[in-house]
Amino acid sequence: MANTELVEQEQEQSMLTTSRDKVCDNCKQPLDGPFCGQCGQNSESTLKYFWSVVLHLLDDIFSFDSRASRTIWPLMVKPGFLTNEYIQGRRVHYVPPLRLYLFISIVFFLSIKFFAIGDGAVFKPEADTEIISQLDKQIVRMDKQYQQALATNNELEMQNTLLVLKQFKNYKKDLVDADNIVANETIEDVVILELKKVTQPEGLTKIQQKKLLVFNERLSEMKNGESSSSKVFNIGNKSDGSLSLDFLSKENNKKLEKYVAALEDKANKAFASDPTPLIKEAVGKLPQLMFILLPIFALLLKIFYLFSKRLYLEHLTVALHSHSFIFFCILLLQLFDFSESYFNNDSPILSSIASYSSTLLLIWMPIYLFLMQKRVYKQGKTLTSVKYLIIGFIYTNLIIFTGLAAFIWGLADS
Repeated sequence: MANTELVEQEQEQSMLTTSRDKVCDNCKQPLDGPFCGQCGQNSESTLKYFWSVVLHLLDDIFSFDSRASRTIWPLMVKPGFLTNEYIQGRRVHYVPPLRLYLFISIVFFLSIKFFAIGDGAVFKPEADTEIISQLDKQIVRMDKQYQQALATNNELEMQNTLLVLKQFKNYKKDLVDADNIVANETIEDVVILELKKVTQPEGLTKIQQKKLLVFNERLSEMKNGESSSSKVFNIGNKSDGSLSLDFLSKENNKKLEKYVAALEDKANKAFASDPTPLIKEAVGKLPQLMFILLPIFALLLKIFYLFSKRLYLEHLTVALHSHSFIFFCILLLQLFDFSESYFNNDSPILSSIASYSSTLLLIWMPIYLFLMQKRVYKQGKTLTSVKYLIIGFIYTNLIIFTGLAAFIWGLADS
């Protein structure tokens, strides 16, 4: 015991001697500890190897002997617990709300690029399975008609049937091979009308015939490499598709219209080829916009709970914890979806477990947010339900607006 105390005394003396040998980098006064007694600056340098900083951050937040092990579980299964603990001053055992949100959001948005978009992914629209099924049935019918005409040696019937049969086979090939949204939608429009043409006893109406002519011309332009007049993206608020704001002058409206037209052209070209780079740009803008949305959501809570006598920072804590929960849930949903696809053939049981887990998590999310709102603000079920629905409706529209803003911002930078 005496030897242990002697060793500790020697270590303390060594640390004091080392600190006395050092001087403050700021005011050059001798140091008697980790902080300067003259100016208060920390003696430990903030300039470290990058990886040491990253590892320290990971250890501080996510190591199992840190606060994260006491934070993640209540975040996911105990609605309102973390928020109430933080508001009541019991904070030392848990990861601070802002730090928790920042780390989870970083991982979340990186995972979106990995799972949803992927590196070097090429966007390819999927053909409508119902239309493909109808095409297959019609091809089988036409093939039977051709065989019957062949058996009866009806040359005219053989030529007409073979012509239609080849046409439908080409439509199916075009649908499967379509590499952009505009082409896919145009082929589907053509196929739907062509199927009606051969299946309806009365044939096509005059309006349908005009539509089929327009769609076929558009499809022909695409196959010849000409630009399509079809627009997937339009920001205009006028009947002619242009954008004009009443509070702007004519000159400024012209500048705005020119700028918007350039954005629309860029978006339509992207969707006519491969919109993946554009989507990546838009996703890259979401973290900044979501960070701006947080205080707006907190302000919304402040307005709806104006008479609760709570500080704005308390509402901001609710916003940080609820968004951390949502992002973490979406992360898990992505993992479950990936697991379901990965184990689909090799292990159907694991695939089913992943599928059921996703369903349960989707059910739990709105229940959790409702319980969190009720437990934090301590109001009755009826009043909480009304406020929950109204806040949810407003926030959903804010999310849609944020997504649109991210898309336009990404479009401007692409």
